[in-house]
Amino acid sequence: MQVRQQPPRKNTFAGEARRAQIVEAAVATIAELGYTQASFARIAERAGLSSTRLISYHFAGRAELIQQVLARLHGEMGRYMYERMRAQPTASEALRTYIRALVGYIATHRPQMKALLEIFLNFQSEEGTRSYDARTDLAVLAPIEEILQWGQREGDFRAFDTRVMALTVQRAIDGLPFLLETDPGRDLDAYAEELVTLFDLATRGPE
Repeated sequence: MQVRQQPPRKNTFAGEARRAQIVEAAVATIAELGYTQASFARIAERAGLSSTRLISYHFAGRAELIQQVLARLHGEMGRYMYERMRAQPTASEALRTYIRALVGYIATHRPQMKALLEIFLNFQSEEGTRSYDARTDLAVLAPIEEILQWGQREGDFRAFDTRVMALTVQRAIDGLPFLLETDPGRDLDAYAEELVTLFDLATRGPE
């Protein structure tokens, strides 16, 4: 039996725009309905597409679509953080800015964070890999460790295990989307300032 192969996708401006439209619809659908309920039919409906075949044309399957969703969300967050972190004069200020900026992103991008949380909890590729693993965790911790090591070199921070401290900083922020599920009215500016004070005291060098 002869198998009909799908024609190769062309990287045209219109094609890239359509892919971006589908990814945006996927983010919104996952955030609203949850990962398991975000079917191609639901995503196509939100994107205003006439058929799910238009999704299948642009993405080889659900796994590829989810990978593109992750790439977009991580890219947006990375650019947001870079703009706020790039000109910090000291390690102490860099750590404060990191905490405030990341909490601020979570506060102003709740649908995107909801979609990330849903994917984190539910997505698994055909090979059994998940969207977040040990290597990903180390990559996330690396910028904080660099700040902490910088502060120790300059004498701004006391001596401590930078991996332990970086992990503690990141986990204090990683838990925020879970907290917002049960406490959506939480004052996140106050949350950020509490963390800033906590880690300022925890990392402070000798007076």
